[in-house]
Amino acid sequence: QVQLVESGGGLVQAGASLRLSCAGSGRTFSTYAMGWFRQAPGKEREFVAAISWSSSNTYYTDSVKGRFTISRDNAKNAVYLQMNSLKPEDTAVYYCAATRKTIPPRLPYEYDYWGQGTQVTVSS
Repeated sequence: QVQLVESGGGLVQAGASLRLSCAGSGRTFSTYAMGWFRQAPGKEREFVAAISWSSSNTYYTDSVKGRFTISRDNAKNAVYLQMNSLKPEDTAVYYCAATRKTIPPRLPYEYDYWGQGTQVTVSS
């Protein structure tokens, strides 16, 4: 079993940067592909980015390509989401999630473990 705890959210102005962290527990953390999702008020949870267990492959939703970077450090049981050039439409609760699938999927139901989320608010 894997437990996940996100941190690093906050209130920033448009154009600013934030780095989200996701700390995982469990000896098998490094075997899971990891994803970041977000959910804005009144909207469904949506895929943001994902990374394979070995970091060899990364995936992004179109709206964040070129602005966000996902990375991981298996020695520290951690996954990160570097968010640059933030926009008001990036405002949401951000969640990290773990999946046993080799190729990380984009659908929330295909993930096995979730963190509690961290709020990101971008003002205009």
